[in-house]
Amino acid sequence: MTISQIVGENLKQARKAKGLTQKQVAETLNKYQPDYCEYETGQIQLDYEKIVLLCKLLDITPNDLFSIHK
Repeated sequence: MTISQIVGENLKQARKAKGLTQKQVAETLNKYQPDYCEYETGQIQLDYEKIVLLCKLLDITPNDLFSIHK
């Protein structure tokens, strides 16, 4: 599993724990849902700005997002 896939899986788990849909998170990022989905599947890497925004939205830390030991 690549780091992008690990981050994507952690992102997905945090989103679901917060009770949000992909569409809701995508709207916060000014993206379309299919584009956001590519973050969760590890097809596209997050940039720093999106990491900070997502961590704030999902109430997680960057360490949570990049955690390999889940």
